Amino acid sequence: AQAALNPALLLKVPAAAWESSARTDFSVWPARGDLTGDSALLRRALAVWARPGESVQVSATPGTPSGGPAGPPQLLYAGAVDNARVVLLYDGLRIVRYAEPRDGTEGAALDFARVDGADRAASSAVVLGRADGNIRYLTAPWVTGAAERDLLKPGSGAMDLTLTGGATSPMAGPAQSGACTSWNVLQLTDASGTRLLTDLGELVPARLTTGRPGSVKDASGAGALRAWAPYACSLGAMRSSGVRGVNAWTYASQPLPDTNGTADWVCTRAETWQGGGERVLAQFHTPGSTYGAVAAKAENVPACGAKDPQVLAGVLWKSQAGSWYLLAAGSRGTSSISATGGVTGSAQGNLLAVRTRQGAQAELKGTLADGRTVGGLR
Repeated sequence: AQAALNPALLLKVPAAAWESSARTDFSVWPARGDLTGDSALLRRALAVWARPGESVQVSATPGTPSGGPAGPPQLLYAGAVDNARVVLLYDGLRIVRYAEPRDGTEGAALDFARVDGADRAASSAVVLGRADGNIRYLTAPWVTGAAERDLLKPGSGAMDLTLTGGATSPMAGPAQSGACTSWNVLQLTDASGTRLLTDLGELVPARLTTGRPGSVKDASGAGALRAWAPYACSLGAMRSSGVRGVNAWTYASQPLPDTNGTADWVCTRAETWQGGGERVLAQFHTPGSTYGAVAAKAENVPACGAKDPQVLAGVLWKSQAGSWYLLAAGSRGTSSISATGGVTGSAQGNLLAVRTRQGAQAELKGTLADGRTVGGLR
């Protein structure tokens, strides 16, 4: 245990090690920053990790142990970031960020994030610091380009960020409060392609993907950007829950009654680092609307996940002619849908539209092609 507190024993990976390694994850990140030789700073960081005092602000993502290191950890970064001195450490299970004010050591902060099993995409970036609504990231050594873009405006293009020793210039983070008029995300490029990551208030940003569960792809192409835009603001509901990635899956398209065009049904599912606590939103997007509407939400359910990519959800909708309908949609493989309670009706296939009244309540049941039944997400 004493060895874990000795800065001289910190593991420092050579700068080019990742190029010849069979692994592409945090274990091959080199030690970067202008204070990697500051043994006093590193000693303080290790001591606070082992025994944070009452004055230290400690945070940890859900399911992340906050105990001290079992052995000497790996140094990822030590340097000045805005008005702080920052140390990033990795012990194979967790990323740990120690920060202290530039003008002293009082008011230190210690943040933990679970990253076990991180692959190339999941180990692309870590938050270096936040100041005045802006975020700086430290990127993986294999990242060749960084930019910020507004997920709400898929046609607006990306603004390049400078990379200095792997650290990005500051970018505006997603709005924390008030009306959601933009949602800024980090766009990273490497030899394997381009991916988008979003800040959800934790050390490691969450990867954004699109597609049917089990065959998702990074949300980087024009089609994927358009697919995510109406649902960007719903990411705010997934903050601070240890999210590893969020997928948006357009599981059905529904012609609207009274010739009002076609609506999309999208399921957004957040997977967590710890496993469990997954958050699922079924969202409904009508033509011309800026935002999708959350029709149903649930936690700790298999819906919209790779293990059981089934979902059924409904919404009350008012047509331009002033008529109210219960609309419902199931994913592919739904052979029929029925509604009971305040609204009764049924339909073959994966779509249902029943005339009703404002405020009506209904229970939904779907039958799958294999005979199984599913209830409406709620």
